[in-house]
Formats: sequence, C-alpha cells, structure tokens
Amino acid sequence: MNRIDRLTAILVQLQSKKVVTAQEVADRFEISLRTVYRDIRALEEAGIPIGAEAGKGYFILDGYHLPPVMFTQDEANALVLGSKLIGGQTDESVKKNFGEAMYKIKSVLKVTEKEELERLESQIQVTSIPTPESDDFPNNFLANIQTALVSSNVLRFKYFSNYTGDFNIRDVEPIGLVFYGNHWHLLAYCRMRKAPRDFRVDRLVKLEVLEEKFDPSVRPAFQDFILDIMRGTELEEVGLKVRKDIARLLGEMKYQQGFVSQTEEGEYLIMKFLTPTLEYFSRWLMSLGDAATVIYPETLNDLMRRNVQELNDHYSK
Repeated sequence: MNRIDRLTAILVQLQSKKVVTAQEVADRFEISLRTVYRDIRALEEAGIPIGAEAGKGYFILDGYHLPPVMFTQDEANALVLGSKLIGGQTDESVKKNFGEAMYKIKSVLKVTEKEELERLESQIQVTSIPTPESDDFPNNFLANIQTALVSSNVLRFKYFSNYTGDFNIRDVEPIGLVFYGNHWHLLAYCRMRKAPRDFRVDRLVKLEVLEEKFDPSVRPAFQDFILDIMRGTELEEVGLKVRKDIARLLGEMKYQQGFVSQTEEGEYLIMKFLTPTLEYFSRWLMSLGDAATVIYPETLNDLMRRNVQELNDHYSK
C-alpha cells in the first residue's frame, strides 16, 4: 500500500472508534510506531483536526466528518459474503437492519460495481437448517439484545427449559452474545439464579428491554464470563479410532459432538472429543457402526455394550 492510500485508510480508522492507539494503527498496516507518528503529523499538516490523549491514543475532534466512504471491489465483495452469512445465521431483526445498511452501501458504488455485486450475490448461498416459524418462539430478538448490551439495560423474558419442559420469567443483565452449535446464545447474569447463565436465543419468549440499568463493571468481563460458563460444564475426554473413509463423511457433525483434534494412523484417524455427556455421545457413536472403536474412557465402552443390548432386546421381541 502506498503512503497516500495508507493516510486515507488511517483517517477512516480514526473515525471508526472513539480513540485509536498508535499500536492499533501499526498492527493494521504492519508499520513501525515511528512511521505512525509521521503519518499522523502529515494528516495534521493537511488540516485534519486530530486530538491526542496521553497514554490512550488519537481521535478526530468533534465536528469533522469524512465525505461518503468509497469501497474497493474487494471490500464490497466481502460485504456481500457477510450479508449472506447474516442472512443464514441470524434472526429477522438483524437481517432487516443489515439489509437497510446494504442499501446505503450500494448507493455509493458505481453502476458497474453494482452490477458486479448483483452477479456475485446470485452466485453465493449459505445453507442452514431451516427454523420453522412459531408464535411460541418468535426468534426475533437479536437486535433488541444488542441494544441492551450497548446501553446496559436489564432484559426480561420467558425462557423455555429443555430439562424441565417449563417456562419461567427471567430478569437478566446481558453480558454478550456467542454463536455455537448452530444457535445464538445470550450470556447473562441471571437475577433469579444469582449466577451466570447461558440462554439459547431461539428459546426466548416475549423479550422486553426494561428501563432499568445495571452496572456492567460489577460483573465478569465478557471473556472471563465465557470461561466461567465453560468451567461450569464438566467435559469428558473421548478417544476414538475411526476408519478414514467414514471420518471424511462426518463433516460439521463431528464439531457438534465436541471434536478437538485428530492424527493419522494407517487407514484410521485417532480422533479426540470433549463431551458434556457420555450418554448422548454414545447414542451418536452408534450411527458409526463398526467403523469406530472406543479407545477411552472404558465407561463409554460400557455404555455402548448397554445400548447394543437394548437394541437387541427391542428388535428381538
């Protein structure tokens, strides 16, 4: 990247956050801190009102705005890919908001760029497991949850528990959103349980953003919160010996079972998993038939023998 392009990109970066550190600029463009300082000086000499806060970083003074941002073709293509992922992995509230944003983005593109973008959109598709629409579980709350995360508002909703099969009302202090297992999860401090909890967003009903605020500084930081949730789930390690021809067919399914790593051993793969429940894992393992062998733990072998006996008894009647 030449210096003129870098100076423009630095200016855009300065407008993307309240304060940007010199190190963040250096890391993004793979330049030295000395070069960052020279570039900032060059922008100031060009009349850009840049402020500096000792020990924190640089910022654009209030009142200054860039003209409409122009996108490169590669940047526009990346946005198309992002829009496809959002369309396949979020709910209607986020899809609608992102769709409006894409209209604004397309409005600043040249005619030829718009045509290329439309062609690219028709050639990319994200497939996902269809979620049936339901009045009981509207699954349309991600935008409201994001609002509460930014403004530190308490959320109230009815939550369906798979364990009890019941609904109960929860007041929670939202800490973050995580996507795993093909579902969005709200991590929050539950006032009823007085502890961190993980709520699947598609099991929320009648969510409200309350006017009441909470102090996020008294709760764990987001990353610490994730670790707390993980510590609360005891995972058991499983080792399998799986034929390569079958292992290739597992695809994304293995990740849903807690796949961690694998090594080759002749015609087999030695696969490692971490699972919260050997009972459920054993049921999935039966689908692999004699293509998989349990290396450890022995308790999983016991479960497999029990499952086989149950099936034998069932179909022998």
